Amino acid sequence: MPNSLQPEIVPVSTSREMREFIRLPHTIYANDPAWVPPLNLERKEHLSRKNPFFGHGEAQLFLARRNGRAVGRISAQINRLHLERYDDAMGFFGFLEAVEDEAVFRALFEAAEDWLRKRGMQRVRGPFSYSINEESGLLVEGFEHPPVIMMGHACPWYGPMVEACGYGKVMDLIAYILRGLEPMPEAAMKLLGRLKEKGRLSVRPLNRKRLREELDLIMDIFNDAWANNWGYVPFTEAEIRKLGDDLNLIVEERDVWIASLDGEPSAMVVTLPDINEWIRDFGGRLLPFNWAKLIWRLKFGGPPKTVRMPLMGVRRKFHGKAVGSALALAVIEAARDHHSDRGVRQGELSWILETNRPTRKLIETVGGEPYKTYRIYEKAL
Repeated sequence: MPNSLQPEIVPVSTSREMREFIRLPHTIYANDPAWVPPLNLERKEHLSRKNPFFGHGEAQLFLARRNGRAVGRISAQINRLHLERYDDAMGFFGFLEAVEDEAVFRALFEAAEDWLRKRGMQRVRGPFSYSINEESGLLVEGFEHPPVIMMGHACPWYGPMVEACGYGKVMDLIAYILRGLEPMPEAAMKLLGRLKEKGRLSVRPLNRKRLREELDLIMDIFNDAWANNWGYVPFTEAEIRKLGDDLNLIVEERDVWIASLDGEPSAMVVTLPDINEWIRDFGGRLLPFNWAKLIWRLKFGGPPKTVRMPLMGVRRKFHGKAVGSALALAVIEAARDHHSDRGVRQGELSWILETNRPTRKLIETVGGEPYKTYRIYEKAL
């Protein structure tokens, strides 16, 4: 039952408070069989000043305590790249977790909103942890499915509690599941075949020997492809380097594909093994022995059951054209063939803006089914 005692809100400033912030979800999701505990070390680094977000942003973490025990958490952050692009006095919240108690949610939001208001923000949007290029949205449908790599989880009461605090939906993000990795439709294959026969279309995997240059190319295509999307903020140089370091640990060359049309690199796709499958029994801890388990599972445990496709893009000049669809299908086909051959059973394509009908139609054409919804909320301050 909810406790009417007003919670205490504490700005996170000590290592002990950071540990409480990181470990709180273990209490919230103790009885949720779908939740996968993230690695504590990874979360600590992500939350710290080492995160390249702090090259263009600032943030404050807050804990809610009752009777000395942590019962909720939230972040408030300002993204200067967003403000430079949109000039909308928009602040953001993220990392939201709390027990089922409206008083806790209200106290958390009041603290985050006050922090943003004092810095001149007039609206607040979220959740983002910390930015739209990291974990985005609040799960509102699909609670029974475990989260895949770099996607969030939530309790069913989160959405209603956020709305009770005055927030309204501004955008939904859709996660698709591609089950069985079946072959693509015949019509799509014919279109690809014609372009390849004419020598106009070629597809190749990532070249790890030229990883830095390849990452620059991938981000150039991504930033061009997504520039007109709702909420878009470009990846910075530091974020690209951090992404490269992370990918270098878990990604094979054939997890990433680049398609060229008439010799110009014009489309790309990045797929990631679902690391959550390998760490879900770790309880968030790598020490003392789980690090060895993880290395063994990565090297010798065989392919994961699921992969995630977090990045896919086609240059803007091809949007709305048949050749643009062909480029997207070419990289999706290459990734799917690779993972199907190694025994991967399914892929999550996430996330897609609910308003992005062309991409949603393309994914549904190749057999994708919407199975999770993540919601972005907004409120005037």
